[in-house]
Amino acid sequence: MEPREIIELLRSEYGALPRRPRRDPLDELVLGVLSQNTSDANSGHAFARLKEAFPDWRSLLAAETQRIEEAIRPGGLAPTKAVRIKALLAEIGRRRGSFDLRFLGDLPPAESRSWLESLPGVGPKTAAVVLLFSLDRPALPVDTHVHRVARRLGLAPEKASAEQTQALLEPLLAPEEVYPFHMYLIEHGRRTCHARRPRCPVCVLRQECPAAALFIGRRSNRLYERRPQQVRPLDRDERARQRGFPTHRDRA
Repeated sequence: MEPREIIELLRSEYGALPRRPRRDPLDELVLGVLSQNTSDANSGHAFARLKEAFPDWRSLLAAETQRIEEAIRPGGLAPTKAVRIKALLAEIGRRRGSFDLRFLGDLPPAESRSWLESLPGVGPKTAAVVLLFSLDRPALPVDTHVHRVARRLGLAPEKASAEQTQALLEPLLAPEEVYPFHMYLIEHGRRTCHARRPRCPVCVLRQECPAAALFIGRRSNRLYERRPQQVRPLDRDERARQRGFPTHRDRA
């Protein structure tokens, strides 16, 4: 199935999705670090607390790591992420003399990606988030939902990592398809193609999905498995008869 077909089928199922608000590139980058290994709700809460605690990035860079940890604690892994964010800001300040990353929008896409991925704690997914959502570049972030759905659809091998899946998918997508493909696969992963119990019988992609037949087949087999026969307890007369005693009915 072509990416364009996937987008159209998912659009028919979920309707038009709201456009994600554009953030400053450095805001998006820090939020990307906070989002690692946690939910969007937790990372968003941690980011809001961080911005409330520090009026600008210079004040955050000058702060004690413990203060940063306290601000971002709702996002999980606060000690690790606090050190990572501080190192990230220090490296950007050293290279650029400021914290303005809008210059990345003027570079060729491959150069802007390479620059971001050279920063401490920034991998392909976080770099792609900044490029796609802040700079309108056709970079595909592969989160847990995109990774799972793409592999089930056969767009990437089952054992492919998120980074390998990203490298395989991006060449398949036209620039204008990257954003809707990313957003619709996330929506589909959240609402239908669940990790443990995907809702394959109601999935609009099931006719072309290699995994759907497997999941539906397993479910059907479970439904038709023979259940253990229920054994009815013996009544008083049956118990007496088994022991060779006269029953209540016999005495009557």
